[in-house]
Amino acid sequence: MSWDLLNIIGTVAFAMSGAIVAMEEKYDLFGVWLLALITAFGGGAIRNLLIGVPVSALWSQGGLFLIAILVALLIFVLPQLFLPHWSRWGVLADALGLSAFAIQGALMASAKGLPLSATISAAVLTGVGGGVIRDLLAGRKPLVLHKEIYAMWAVMAALVIDRFQLTNPLHLFTLLGLITILRMLSYYYEWNLPARRLGGE
Repeated sequence: MSWDLLNIIGTVAFAMSGAIVAMEEKYDLFGVWLLALITAFGGGAIRNLLIGVPVSALWSQGGLFLIAILVALLIFVLPQLFLPHWSRWGVLADALGLSAFAIQGALMASAKGLPLSATISAAVLTGVGGGVIRDLLAGRKPLVLHKEIYAMWAVMAALVIDRFQLTNPLHLFTLLGLITILRMLSYYYEWNLPARRLGGE
């Protein structure tokens, strides 16, 4: 049950994110669908390659693909219901997607008995991989590489899951809430990792 709910939360949140970025770039309906699907499933596909799960396993998630397509279509047809509020609620959707998918990736790697490095990689790739591909296709600099503490929250989720071997739904959703709140705080208070340019500028 918890696994399915994490899947749905992450899929809806990231499909919304991909669709809205596509509309901001004035993509057509196909482009909106493509960016929504890539944002929702791109990270999981990369993760599967990394930890030895057949990429074809993604095609068993037909219900989630349908959810992502319907979410993107709803945003495309009724943008007035979403776009005016995206600046306020978009960070929440993004934070939920990051948290849900990072936890899902960490759980998958942990269940396979993989080492901590693989658990962290799976969490980060599942949580941010789709967003990186989305930004590249939209001609944007990936957020995770230059602004705010973003991927580090996925790392934190992986560390907690590996250290405490979380499987209880209550514990997992408590972690989901914690990572979501931390991601939102890092956005609103502009917490950033150190960055430098060549030449020390």
